Amino acid sequence: MAHTFLGKLEPVDVKTVWENEASDFTPWLAQEDNLALLSETIGLELELQEQEKQVGRYRADLLCRDTTTDQWVLIENQLEKTNHRHLGQLLTYAAGLEAVTIVWIAQAFNDEHRAALDWLNEITDERFNFFGLEIESWRIGESEIAPKFNVVCKPNEWTKGGGGGAVPDEDNATRLEFWKEFREFALKQEPRLKPRKATSKARLIFQTGRKGVSLHTRITQLKGGMLGVSLSIRGKHAKAYFEVFKAQQQEIETELRVPVDWVASHGQKIYQVRTQTPGKIEDHDKWPQYRDWLLKTLVHFQRVFADRIAALPVVSTREADEEYADDDE
Repeated sequence: MAHTFLGKLEPVDVKTVWENEASDFTPWLAQEDNLALLSETIGLELELQEQEKQVGRYRADLLCRDTTTDQWVLIENQLEKTNHRHLGQLLTYAAGLEAVTIVWIAQAFNDEHRAALDWLNEITDERFNFFGLEIESWRIGESEIAPKFNVVCKPNEWTKGGGGGAVPDEDNATRLEFWKEFREFALKQEPRLKPRKATSKARLIFQTGRKGVSLHTRITQLKGGMLGVSLSIRGKHAKAYFEVFKAQQQEIETELRVPVDWVASHGQKIYQVRTQTPGKIEDHDKWPQYRDWLLKTLVHFQRVFADRIAALPVVSTREADEEYADDDE
């Protein structure tokens, strides 16, 4: 039997990969593929919202959204051993941004800081989650360097991929029930709508006939509970498409007749035009009026944007397939 020669896995000093945390590591992590690696490691679906987010006089490294719950996730990076200053910054930023999941990434964790995160997971309720991760880099021989996140702290009873600590089963069940009822209601009222399957996520997606462009209805716990409808654009051509609509901002806002935000998440090439109104999913008695508002607003968005979406430049079939192959929105 022929011998199989295997290479030796060797560690690489992370400082030789990323010289500076602010100018090298944070921009690297903000890229879609690298944020996906972090998402896989901690079992969340992260969507970048802003890099170097202003919080008072300071700036948080990365602010993301957990697309399953629509809640804020704060990421603080440190290309050295953990220290008290970064722990203080982490808590200050989390309070200022109302983040419910806090991720601290460092080259190495001191025992006292690991204990601090464990303590925070112990004393806070199940809505809040603290992760501590060490960033490592490895290679075999002269191969490309591969990054690896090593989880050293996590919420109590956290189950990777299941969101065991962050999303109680009853919350998932409630969202699934809400979206099933809304989907049935929407199709009964507007049979031409094209909703995807109802899930326990914070949103229900409606197809528009154009790859990478969709309409979303949302019900989230952000800001005490919000309902929302948005046009979502993603992928390589998202910025160009967004700018086409942005050039018509005044006309679009006049036609929509509701306050809207124009939101660009450059790191993941996701752009949105959205409107929101207060609403708490736990208020079951208000579900009928929530359904009415969501459907009325959704249909209005569809009417305002339908012709504009159809007029967007056509992406070749092959290019579209490559561009959105991993897009599960």
